[in-house]
Amino acid sequence: MRILVLGNANRPGVKEEAERILPFLQQHCEIVLVDLYQECDLSTVPQADLALVLGGDGAILRAARQMGYRQVPVLGVNLGRLGFLADLDPEDLRTCFPRVSQGEYKITRHVMIECRLDGPAPKSFLGLNEVVVHSLPPFHMLDLHLAADGDAVARFSGDGLIVSTPVGSTAHSLSAGGPILGQELPVFVVTPICPHSLTYRPVVDSADKEYIITLGSRSEAASLIVDGQESVTLAAGQRVLIRRAAVAFERVKVAGRGFYQTLREKLSWGVLPTYRDEPKSAR
Repeated sequence: MRILVLGNANRPGVKEEAERILPFLQQHCEIVLVDLYQECDLSTVPQADLALVLGGDGAILRAARQMGYRQVPVLGVNLGRLGFLADLDPEDLRTCFPRVSQGEYKITRHVMIECRLDGPAPKSFLGLNEVVVHSLPPFHMLDLHLAADGDAVARFSGDGLIVSTPVGSTAHSLSAGGPILGQELPVFVVTPICPHSLTYRPVVDSADKEYIITLGSRSEAASLIVDGQESVTLAAGQRVLIRRAAVAFERVKVAGRGFYQTLREKLSWGVLPTYRDEPKSAR
């Protein structure tokens, strides 16, 4: 097996863990590249079978964008706080990697999002979690128009709008009141942020549609944010085109790490509250 070792060395403990784990990995596979600072153009690197990403979920989001349109299946090792995507800790990795190196794993495929900003200097972005249009300080309400495949969907005033993939449904969209989606569904969820209305609710629709967000003329400016890590300023009248990317994010899944288990462990979803024993005198 040929692997890439990627990560975020700016996070405490990542560089040290890489130094500890590299000798172990070399016993089981060939390491094609180690890049903990997102410095390399991965399109010029020999093809690998797997990318081991050290850090937190943010490191995986960066790695997915760094791989661009040449995605490699990702196995994440959590050295951060939540670890929703990076669901192995270093000890788990040492236990399961010998089996992974022998091909004992499955790969799940997930929708990625492609975003293009129109204007005098068009820009394109690739994302895994979401695209957000959000107000800028002093945070006046935005006038936003949303269309899907050329049909008008909604116009509203509010703080912003999120178009999220299923993987990103447990991130910013969830915090804004959006639903949790099965991670392999071919859909997007559109979640308004603080709409000035009682009727707007999140909408789940096909990822095969093309979505256009237009910043209305009554808005001075806004921020376009991809995966919470890349941002650019929008001017009034500018359009943001959002569609399913031509590539999918691929994730290595090992036995015993299911989606609902992760929801229970990381978000306490579907877990009963802890009840106190009722005093006998109250019975």
